[in-house]
Amino acid sequence: MRVLVLTDLHANWAALEAVLEDAEGKYEQIICCGDLVGYNPDPEPVIEWVRSHCASVIRGNHDKVVAGIEGLDWFNDVAQAAALWTRARLSEDQLAYLRSLPQGPVTLEHFQIWHGSPRDEDEYVTNPREAAPCFAFVQMPLAFFGHTHLQGAFFSKYRRIGTVPPVPGNSDEAVIQLDPDTVFMVNPGSVGQPRDGDSRAAYAIFDSEQNYVALRRTEYPVQRTADRICRAGLPDVLAQRLLAGI
Repeated sequence: MRVLVLTDLHANWAALEAVLEDAEGKYEQIICCGDLVGYNPDPEPVIEWVRSHCASVIRGNHDKVVAGIEGLDWFNDVAQAAALWTRARLSEDQLAYLRSLPQGPVTLEHFQIWHGSPRDEDEYVTNPREAAPCFAFVQMPLAFFGHTHLQGAFFSKYRRIGTVPPVPGNSDEAVIQLDPDTVFMVNPGSVGQPRDGDSRAAYAIFDSEQNYVALRRTEYPVQRTADRICRAGLPDVLAQRLLAGI
């Protein structure tokens, strides 16, 4: 089984289209680790695509806030403005779909998925110190998560915690060969708003037969999405962040 793993789409339809074109023919199933909406100008088509094509989807913090499950208090002013803009755009049926998304962790055939961490769906795991206590809660040798918008992985082998960096800027793929003695927590990186200094859309492909995860990056028309952010009346800083990949 080859699985296309997506997270943090954040209503960026152009980035999602580019990922699907880049990954064409490389997968049989799609899963999503949350945050379908927020920040970018295309929540409606992204939600509808996810509903139709993803075998498993869990909720992210932006999905919860836009759907009204949680309040805006924990969001900064920019994220609040984007969430309110998004909520006003969506139909009741689309909001109900966001409300229906399950909370991670969810255990699938070959791996687990969650949004933030296995301890707390809203926890940010950005470095080995933050990752270390999470491994006690991981129930399979492989897991995928999102939330940080930082592509890469953490692994635990013989109680040693290590890291896997994102795809370098001069490449489009980095392969993680899985090891039965090692537990991996893999962040595919954000499709819709990368924050690791690389503006290219990020995703991952898991191959259960070859036993590897391929981290991937692909170009998309970032300027077009940035222009649409501004025309839509969303905060201009969101366009600037998208262009810089931060």
